Amino acid sequence: MWRSKKFLLVTVVAAVVLLGSIGGVALAQTGTGGDSQPKAQYEALLGKVCKIYQDKTGVAIDQTALQDAFTQAQQEMRDEALDSYLKNLVAQGKITQEQADQYKAWLKARPDMAQYRQQLKDWQQTRPGVPPELKGWQQARTDIPLPGRFGGMKGDGGRFFGSR
Repeated sequence: MWRSKKFLLVTVVAAVVLLGSIGGVALAQTGTGGDSQPKAQYEALLGKVCKIYQDKTGVAIDQTALQDAFTQAQQEMRDEALDSYLKNLVAQGKITQEQADQYKAWLKARPDMAQYRQQLKDWQQTRPGVPPELKGWQQARTDIPLPGRFGGMKGDGGRFFGSR
């Protein structure tokens, strides 16, 4: 009996991972709402899954524990994908195993920037536009390509947006 409950729990967690991924892709494609709306919808989805599971089996699932399991599964899948990708590059001879190990070590040693993401978003929202002097200079110097959304280079042999 305990095995069947474990199997059922694993099945529900797998379904939540699948539904969460599909829902996340759908929310990302719509682009509506701020950062809080998708998070609230995601939490509502997890709450609903927990309630449905409890109604069907009589066993309650802690929503926080389910969220933690989901986050852990995502991280493990990312790690497995990275390992597979690096293994493939080594097998193709594009990098050495030592370079792959160095990359993984660098990835683990880099600082956590999550705390600065919101500050960067806020700054980007409040920064002023391009000064008129710079706009005038840019318009006078059409021979100089600008990076990013102002023009920049395309990935088609070095041609610029304005030179087609």
